[in-house]
Amino acid sequence: MTYKIRTTSLEQTQDIAYKIGKWVSNGMILTLEGDLGAGKTTFTKGLAKGLGINRNVNSPTFNIIKEYQGRIPLYHMDVYRLESGGDDIGLDDYLFGDGVCVIEWASRIEDLLPMERLDIKIFREGENQRCIELTPIGKNYETIGKVL
Repeated sequence: MTYKIRTTSLEQTQDIAYKIGKWVSNGMILTLEGDLGAGKTTFTKGLAKGLGINRNVNSPTFNIIKEYQGRIPLYHMDVYRLESGGDDIGLDDYLFGDGVCVIEWASRIEDLLPMERLDIKIFREGENQRCIELTPIGKNYETIGKVL
């Protein structure tokens, strides 16, 4: 089942992500897809607040991975520029680690992703309007519907 949520502001997008940040647990994987400017990093900022992270969260475009400490660690990845898979940066250590992974442009490393995860797609529907689609894959992710 895919859940669709429409938001009309940055704050609403972050509020949805905040609730998900309260819900996530160790080892969870969240993939983020959407065009440039769709709101992937905005979503991640809200998620980080839900994890109790007070630091400024920004896109890891040039770093590939940024780590933040909260209730559980947050590994924020932007794999758009990754050219040779994730072996050379130890991607498995993050994907199968003790934190929650948020992976922007995850479709670029589809073959490396665990089968169970929460796929999130964000679509622009206007200047401030977004449609957020959440698709839980696997038993650990089925309860997301209760959070929304």
